[in-house]
Amino acid sequence: MASQAPTDGPPYQGPVLVVMAHPDDPEFFCGGTVARWADEGREVVYCLLTRGDKGADDPEVDPETLAGQREAEQRAAAAVLGVQKVVFLGYRDGELVDDYAIRRDVVRVMRQVRPDTVVTSDPSTYYSFSINHSDHRVAGQVAFDAVWPGTRSALYYPELLRDEGLKPHKVPQVYVAGSQEPDTVVDVTAYFETKINALCEHKSQIGDRDSLVERLRDRMTDPESLGGSPRLVERFKRIELRR
Repeated sequence: MASQAPTDGPPYQGPVLVVMAHPDDPEFFCGGTVARWADEGREVVYCLLTRGDKGADDPEVDPETLAGQREAEQRAAAAVLGVQKVVFLGYRDGELVDDYAIRRDVVRVMRQVRPDTVVTSDPSTYYSFSINHSDHRVAGQVAFDAVWPGTRSALYYPELLRDEGLKPHKVPQVYVAGSQEPDTVVDVTAYFETKINALCEHKSQIGDRDSLVERLRDRMTDPESLGGSPRLVERFKRIELRR
């Protein structure tokens, strides 16, 4: 594993766009970091590719009803963290593919938000704490393809400039969550309870708060800080792009 360095004050202070597959993904992958950045005054916007219509095992659950519930839960969780806006693209849960249409939709949001930082999931991670959902991998790949070259060049998706006036934008950095080779850690000790409170807004997905806290504390404890008050961190692979 690559050496990891804390980021006490990110190099950019502009908008953050979090591109993830499902409701609750942002809170699990980067909820503490989002809370910290929002508290530091950064604008944070979520772009969710699906509404989570398959987030249940019961065959009697109506997918559209579930999607509406999960959308409301996500908006409530985002509000806990200080997120200013949540965009749902409305693709079907479990059926994401990296194609022209979904890349264009994400490029549209990127050109609207014009973020300094994009946060997404790692498209190369097949297994971490469990088998990684295929939608997580596709969401990361779509975000990568949207950042480079889709959002930055006027020759890609010219209809967005021609019909909607959305000018190209060069994203300077990407934080990749769920990477097997993280090189950046963010100290979120002060925001751990906020992360938990946000996750607990996902009532259709979260049952036992105590077991959630125990599981996340175990995952997020920085082994280098053991002995006193352990530091809780979120880990990322950070990609810096040429302007």
